[in-house]
Amino acid sequence: MSAPALDRPSVEPSPAAKPERLLSLDIFRGLTVALMLLVNDPGTWSDIYWPLRHAKWHGWTPTDLIFPFFLFMVGITTHLSLTQRRARGDDDGALARQILRRALILFGLGLFIAWFPGYALAGHGTLADRAAAQVLSWRIPGVLQRIALCYAAAGLLSLRMGPKGQGALIVLLLLGYWVVMTCVPVPGTGATGLAALAHPGATVAAAVDRALFDWGAWGNHLWAAAKTWDPEGVLSTLPAIATALLGVQAGRWLARPLPLPARIRGLIVAGVVGVLLGEIWDLAFPINKSLWTSSFVALTAGMACLCLGALLWVVEVRGWRRWTRPALVFGVNPILAYVGSELMAIIIGGVITLPWDHRIAPLQDVIYEAVFYPLLPEKAASLAFALCFVALWWAILEVLYRRRIFLKV
Repeated sequence: MSAPALDRPSVEPSPAAKPERLLSLDIFRGLTVALMLLVNDPGTWSDIYWPLRHAKWHGWTPTDLIFPFFLFMVGITTHLSLTQRRARGDDDGALARQILRRALILFGLGLFIAWFPGYALAGHGTLADRAAAQVLSWRIPGVLQRIALCYAAAGLLSLRMGPKGQGALIVLLLLGYWVVMTCVPVPGTGATGLAALAHPGATVAAAVDRALFDWGAWGNHLWAAAKTWDPEGVLSTLPAIATALLGVQAGRWLARPLPLPARIRGLIVAGVVGVLLGEIWDLAFPINKSLWTSSFVALTAGMACLCLGALLWVVEVRGWRRWTRPALVFGVNPILAYVGSELMAIIIGGVITLPWDHRIAPLQDVIYEAVFYPLLPEKAASLAFALCFVALWWAILEVLYRRRIFLKV
């Protein structure tokens, strides 16, 4: 079994040519995953350098590029993987079953992370009371859940639609989402236009999230930090599917029988167009990662093309590969890196506690306050903890890589 993000397919310039290996695809995915761990695991959330924070609402920071870059890569590898499997003789029925199975496993892993460690952190009282409280607050949307839905949509649509159909669907998704978010009056306020996007809990997307996941006496299953909306909600998943489909288009371009420099130039041109379109669209539909606005899709897809094009030139054309090993080990085991790091963060962030400084503190606080905080300024100490966390996972993945052990779903 292998996860969509774990497939490392060859790019085939022509049916008769030997499959072309592009190491850059694994490197790009690996850098994305490593950065994901870096921003998700600071020593303390109260002291973080601004590039490692998400934008509070409208606008973007480098951190806001990470998730769409990963979805873009899901689209690329989905196209290349399906092309290879079709060439081996797999029919569309078998491919569709495989896509759905993988998506269900990814979705289930996301739910498991949201539950873990279940009753242990759900509060006080008896075991039964804590278990019940956990079920009532169990978040249903999430990062892996969105990846699963976008992968399933991109994969199934790739089986049924050609490039023109997918292009038309991307345009429809982005324009349709813009219309819904700015022209449909927000329930309860009637706001439209830019006023309908001013507050996180007062958008059409938030209203849809509450309608689907706030079950009253049966619990609120939205993002715990808000409870009135979810950054991985249902409506905003539609433009996220467009991000994955744009990745499919990039994968199709990379597989064309053209010299690699020509393919790189095509990516760069597409990247410039995407960034310009996103910045222009921002004037009418602000760039916003939490809403996954259409301008955000255009901007981040353009940035992904530019970064991938630059990486292809550095690694494939210039042959500068000595620095790539750490990124490679993240790139070939991304699901293990993400799921394992999330579970580890939960364990050290609350499951394991120790007496410390006249209180019972999570293990992470003890490590941070004993080792990092006394030696460095606050923000630097928080970053140092995150870097050590990433280094720990690099060491784990390096051992697994040498033993050819990969998590596949």
